[in-house]
Amino acid sequence: MTLPELAVFDELLTYVRETSLLQTSADLLEWDERTGMPVQGGEYRARQVTLLRGMVHERRTSATLGQWLAQLQDAFAADESTSPRRSAIARMREDFERDCRLPRTLVESLATATVRGQQAWERARHEDDFSLFRAELTEILRLKREAALCLAKEGESLYDALLGEYEPGARVAELAPVFASLRQHLVELIGRIGVVPKHQAPKIECLRREYPVETQRSFSRLVAEAVGFDFRRGRLDETTHPFCTSLGPDDCRILTRYQSHWFPSGLFGTLHEAGHGIYEQGLPRAWYGCPPGTYASLGIHESQSRLWENLVGRSLGFWKYFFPLLEQSFPQSLGNVGCEQFHAAVNAVQPTLIRVEADEATYNLHILVRLEIEQELLSGELLVEDLPAAWNARYREVLGIEPSSDAAGVLQDVHWSAGLIGYFPTYTLGNIYAAQLFQAAERELGALEEMFSEGEFAPLLQWLRTHIHRHGRSYDAAELIARACGERPNSEPLVASLNARYGRIYSL
Repeated sequence: MTLPELAVFDELLTYVRETSLLQTSADLLEWDERTGMPVQGGEYRARQVTLLRGMVHERRTSATLGQWLAQLQDAFAADESTSPRRSAIARMREDFERDCRLPRTLVESLATATVRGQQAWERARHEDDFSLFRAELTEILRLKREAALCLAKEGESLYDALLGEYEPGARVAELAPVFASLRQHLVELIGRIGVVPKHQAPKIECLRREYPVETQRSFSRLVAEAVGFDFRRGRLDETTHPFCTSLGPDDCRILTRYQSHWFPSGLFGTLHEAGHGIYEQGLPRAWYGCPPGTYASLGIHESQSRLWENLVGRSLGFWKYFFPLLEQSFPQSLGNVGCEQFHAAVNAVQPTLIRVEADEATYNLHILVRLEIEQELLSGELLVEDLPAAWNARYREVLGIEPSSDAAGVLQDVHWSAGLIGYFPTYTLGNIYAAQLFQAAERELGALEEMFSEGEFAPLLQWLRTHIHRHGRSYDAAELIARACGERPNSEPLVASLNARYGRIYSL
């Protein structure tokens, strides 16, 4: 490595970090849009975000950037395969080639359409009327098809091209048998649970009692901080649909939503988003804005949120520690409820219309419904105007329940209004990865639930920092899981975890 080449590398990093300043400025405007922007501010906000997204795209596809990457690719080829510099150049080149396939006009059109789309979705959801979102969704789908045509490589489907934005290298044809096998195991498990006598099943009435929202806010913050979310570098707010976004190396925003008569919504939404935030806060700070300081894939990101939400937050050890604190916070709601009864209640299996509130046994069925519908929408097999009816029919078929409203059905998720077509499969991948990671951590650390019961969450967090967070995007998801767990991604640990958990709760 020569001094001139090192100088070029430093110049490249400066350029990429400056691009990140623009990117996170646009992200901040979108965070504000979904948390506190006045209703009438939507159109001007669309213009602001469109301008910034266009500027970011221009920088990401500049000829100068391409020249630097070409010059440095060979220069760093002699570095060790684990070298952050070598990884940074390889990933930046992948991103550059992908970005160059998208015209700036299309990127700007998508930015405008998704800001308008999210505004329309908010109104439609609030008024429980899909027709208020139909035109915007039609436009978003048109633009995403155009993007997929630009991005698709030879032999790659349009859906695969969009899925690759979130889970690089993933293909539906490869995921299909994994998801099909998981679905079969889930249906069998749900079937066994379904024949358990009603009097033996967990009682969830205690979750529907009065839980004042202000007290929920305090308790959720306490839990998020206890498991490792650093509030010196982040904050917790509220929104229509929970999410997490990073606006800088020390500015991670997580959002949840509370219901005064359904306790799980706020707390488990907080745990889920805190898992995302803990991952963001654990990425190498010195590489922020560059691949070694960026998440590996959205499947890996979801593995962190689902791990803390479910494998930690729904464990008996977790509640042995937190239930006394919960009783102090809500004495009137939990006067006659014990820890094990409460733990069973938050793990009860009951088909629900709302994905983010689904139990672990049925959750992935929600994802499979969305995966099928997304592919049909993208191909044109399913028309947007027929979407609500198709959604309801699929829920009848897969979960045996049917939405009575658009808000509880086709309008429940923010993803399509944000243009996130192809995102949903990463949730199931995240569940698969999470179970593998938890199993591997327990092999190394010992009985994790015993640690949780003493309020000790740091050992698991440190294990994740070492095996996942510190690597950033140096490896693809499959290699990262193989390095951490000693095996390639597979659904067997997830199936085993669910069978063990529900076997205990339902005495199967």
